[in-house]
Amino acid sequence: MTKFFFDTEFIEYAPSKNEKGTIDLISIGIVSDNGREYYAIYDGFDESKASDWVKENVITKLETDIVRKSMPQISKDIIEFVYPHGRTEINPEFYAYFCSYDWVVFCWIFGSTINLPDGFPMWCRDLKHIMTENDISRLELPEQNEATHHNALDDARWNLLAYNEIQKIVAN
Repeated sequence: MTKFFFDTEFIEYAPSKNEKGTIDLISIGIVSDNGREYYAIYDGFDESKASDWVKENVITKLETDIVRKSMPQISKDIIEFVYPHGRTEINPEFYAYFCSYDWVVFCWIFGSTINLPDGFPMWCRDLKHIMTENDISRLELPEQNEATHHNALDDARWNLLAYNEIQKIVAN
């Protein structure tokens, strides 16, 4: 079993009279428990729909030397990242912190939850839920670097660190 820790950055906008609401991917970062990393910026996000907060706290932290990718390319990359040698005995587990929106965005990369690749679970493990069940405070976890917080790859790295710390706390 391989664990994958991920984070997405996205633009969320509520429905209006003229437009449906949605969640649009900006970027995704994934870190495996064996140290491999994946990062992509979606080439189709509409910055004009981003809130001022997203523009200031997310878009300014996007990697500048990364070629932006189409959704089909990101989907293909993630499958190859999770199954680097083709689908074998790997049974991936996905973890995120406050994962509700992240999981929806992740599934939409493949079209919908029902279109997830073979072997991918249809649910994500939420680190915040694990913390709540075990009465673990955020203050007990490693601090996030505020300079890189809301960069999807750095947040995915933090998710792995947080998971490892949660496991230590639960074991004691």
